[in-house]
Amino acid sequence: MKEMKYTTQMDAARKGIITPEIKEVARKENMDEGKLCELVACGKVAICANRHHKCLSPEGVGSMLRTKINVNLGVSRDCRDYDIEMQKVMSAVNMGAEAIMDLSSHGDTQPFRRKLTSECPAMIGTVPVYDSVIHYQRDLATLTAKDFIDVVRLHAEDGVDFVTLHCGITRKTIEQIKKHKRKMNIVSRGGSLVFAWMSMTGEENPFYEYYDEILDICEEHDVTISLGDACRPGCLADATDVCQIEELVRLGELTKRAWEHNVQVMVEGPGHVPLDQIAANMKVQQTICMGAPFYVLGPLVTDIAPGYDHITSAIGGAVAAMNGAAFLCYVTPAEHLALPNVSDVKQGIIASKIAAHAADIAKGIPGARDIDDRMADARRNLDWEAQYECALDPETAKAIRDSRAPEDDHSEACSMCGKFCAVRSMNKALAGEMIDIL
Repeated sequence: MKEMKYTTQMDAARKGIITPEIKEVARKENMDEGKLCELVACGKVAICANRHHKCLSPEGVGSMLRTKINVNLGVSRDCRDYDIEMQKVMSAVNMGAEAIMDLSSHGDTQPFRRKLTSECPAMIGTVPVYDSVIHYQRDLATLTAKDFIDVVRLHAEDGVDFVTLHCGITRKTIEQIKKHKRKMNIVSRGGSLVFAWMSMTGEENPFYEYYDEILDICEEHDVTISLGDACRPGCLADATDVCQIEELVRLGELTKRAWEHNVQVMVEGPGHVPLDQIAANMKVQQTICMGAPFYVLGPLVTDIAPGYDHITSAIGGAVAAMNGAAFLCYVTPAEHLALPNVSDVKQGIIASKIAAHAADIAKGIPGARDIDDRMADARRNLDWEAQYECALDPETAKAIRDSRAPEDDHSEACSMCGKFCAVRSMNKALAGEMIDIL
């Protein structure tokens, strides 16, 4: 019998073919392979897996799966050390990040991108419009539509699993931005570049105008399109405004067109959003984009916490994921301030992992709470080593305890309560033992 061929994970799923990637994701998610295949076929789960990314450990992105984490990295003109960025990459993977997004905007970016797709097991994403100016070493206004599309092709050939493309911003958006007077205008870096290019050249957005050609490239290499939200709100005042919603409607149309080409899609979302608007944003996206996985930056629930935006992001991310977001882009303490260092990256990842895990418990992902129950058992037994094994960041937990250990009986209580420890007292009382305090 002749082996059935397929172009993308979506194409395979629609033909009933269980690919190695579908099989592995089903194993990780404790899900029936047939059920997962159905979700990939209808676009509700994306398995971002470029056929050239040979070392990939595949993951599924979808609201009914475990919430995944993306880490943004990359060099800039002021921070050019690729070795440091690679150190951040491996640290992020070791801490459980499922995706790395290379946002490099300086130097020869291709060797680093190829190093990622040859060595990193996490999904790799890029924003080709960033790389276009760097690749050609020409000012933005001198680039042509063909130049932008050729960089998308280059990234696909290099093994990138997903590309963020700001396809939903059009010449109509220019008039909307001028008319509606947003407080922060456009804060998406890629969106601002496309907006600027259209303004300077008078031409239509090439990622929108030549979308079918882009779909052909993505289908050939099995690259997932992450539809960028150029009009995502950059402050609470701009949340859920006409520019954001109008672009989202267009992204829904582009999602449908991609699925017709068997190209997988993720849809990017806000941004800065008041806490009480997050759930509604998620539901609107799910309706307009027909259940395509939602990939959110934060959302940040307040604008006044520079240095602590990993916390504002985690608050919003937990609510977003609980209400349908599938993929959280981490935010570090350096957000709005600087390129993150290794410590910032760690704090951002831990904050996002907490948000993702809390949401997975809330939405009833099978097995999500198991480790919390093991932690409860370890705490009841005052078993410190078992507690460290359950911790998201064992090194930090152990370091804090060891640096402030109780003066006596280090194996039992901590230095906060000492022998007044409620757990210790209850264990002894229930065992019929004398409770010594003094």
